[in-house]
Amino acid sequence: MTITLKQLAFLSSPSGEQLLETLTNDDLSEANRLRLLTRLRRQYAPDDAAAALTLAMLRQQAVGKFGEDAGRLFFTPDALEQASDPLVRAYRARAAAGRSVVDAGCGIGADSLAMAQAGGEVLGLDLDPVRVAMARLNAAALDVAARFEVADIRAGLPDSELAFFDPARRDANGRRLHHVEQYEPPLSTIRRWKQALIVVKLSPGVALDQLAGYTGLVEFISVDGALKEATLWLGAGQGLKATLLTEDGALHWQNADPARATLSEPRAWLIEPDPALLRAGLVGDLAVALGGAQLDETIAYITAETWNGTPWARAWKVLDWMPFNVKRLRAYLRERRVGRVTVKKRGSAVTPEALVPQLKLKGGNAVTLALTRCRGQQIVIVCEEQPTPGQSDCCAPAPGTTPRQ
Repeated sequence: MTITLKQLAFLSSPSGEQLLETLTNDDLSEANRLRLLTRLRRQYAPDDAAAALTLAMLRQQAVGKFGEDAGRLFFTPDALEQASDPLVRAYRARAAAGRSVVDAGCGIGADSLAMAQAGGEVLGLDLDPVRVAMARLNAAALDVAARFEVADIRAGLPDSELAFFDPARRDANGRRLHHVEQYEPPLSTIRRWKQALIVVKLSPGVALDQLAGYTGLVEFISVDGALKEATLWLGAGQGLKATLLTEDGALHWQNADPARATLSEPRAWLIEPDPALLRAGLVGDLAVALGGAQLDETIAYITAETWNGTPWARAWKVLDWMPFNVKRLRAYLRERRVGRVTVKKRGSAVTPEALVPQLKLKGGNAVTLALTRCRGQQIVIVCEEQPTPGQSDCCAPAPGTTPRQ
């Protein structure tokens, strides 16, 4: 449900806070929700009871992104969904240190608060008065000095050194918006802004040709091997950059002239690059740095004779490979008593759901199957079940990288 200003006033009142505290100890599962709401309506106005239940559920869902603070903060469903991973939020916020900042389209204030905590003087602007009210409550809950105002950012921004922009990437019905000019507001809104540094949060799957008219740096950010988002930096360099975040710090990889790797049939190791490297067009760089080759110029798999580990990739020991043929693969697995497979795929139309039943697996052994292409031909690579962990300090930083910060 949508929380109104009136309901928000109740939720932030002593009575509402007491109700929310009570709900932290209740079973909020879907099976129990109707019974719980019926009980609450005996004591509270129906709309207030529904709003409290909604917020209590959102606070539970928010723990992964906001940790222990989630239980004190105010959210809307779409603002929570769009909120960044905490490592990404903290990493980006470092750019605000010592700067005046306008957070354009601040929502509930998650990025505003991170930038203020990093040392920025932050003003958050949003057209939605409920979100602005939530942002103010969130700043008070965390004792963070950030200001929030209702404003239409399409009319322009007040002066500041940095503007941060996180446009909505779903429409009113929750459908994803795939073009930057369909964002709300559209990306072209930033063309009217005068800040020396403009930082824009984009979908990690953004098509690079949509950014052709913006001369800046596009940074693809992953967290522990999962691609989280893309960031457009105007006023902070140019080109494409991959960034890998962990609890220990950040690794960066940028190369103005990415290398082209040679092609090879599968060797002793199958190596899967971090998705940020893939999106930044740096798979060939990684292959060269590891002394390996690509299987196919259009496929982001690398193969090599040795594996010494790198935080930029995962690797599986190759047991065998063959042209893809279900009958042949089934016989191969049956002979080796393989009863369980994990199926990976790049560049193959075959789905695990369609393949696994056809294999008629039986036995106590397990392998990983990689369905892919080698020089344009469909193949299957049989690997050990689990990837071999990389050791981040076992080899020198690859060309174009900077050490952990």
